Amino acid sequence: IMTEKICVNDVLSTLNSMITMINYSIQQANNKTFRDELIASRNTLEDIQWQVYLLAKQKQYYVPAAPAGAADIEQVKNSIN
Repeated sequence: IMTEKICVNDVLSTLNSMITMINYSIQQANNKTFRDELIASRNTLEDIQWQVYLLAKQKQYYVPAAPAGAADIEQVKNSIN
């Protein structure tokens, strides 16, 4: 049975996959016009993905990970430097 929760999470997952594929295509694009079109498409999909994410979060279909603590952030900063 396809519940609303399953559908929303499926759309969110699909959008995430599409954005990942477009990002890869942008990196490989050899034509500036084509690359610009890909970037515009990615930006549009990211806006849609954000709206679907907010809906999923509001309906508690998706629970994001807890924010990183100050110690975790500092550890990542130190490992980068």
